[in-house]
Amino acid sequence: MINNPPIDELAEKVGSKYALCVVASKRARQLIDHAQNQGLTDLPNKNKPLSEAAQEIKDGKVTIAKF
Repeated sequence: MINNPPIDELAEKVGSKYALCVVASKRARQLIDHAQNQGLTDLPNKNKPLSEAAQEIKDGKVTIAKF
């Protein structure tokens, strides 16, 4: 469960809690795949992938393409 940053704050950045779930899970999967391609079992900073994805969304490092 994501506690920091707050879910409501993240949902405002992406538009809804549903969109947050989709964006965060896709980014977490990308982080996992990237780490595995480098032969790692964990992320380099030892954070959980979903927590790292949430932090990236909060920091504005992840952009959401709206169609």
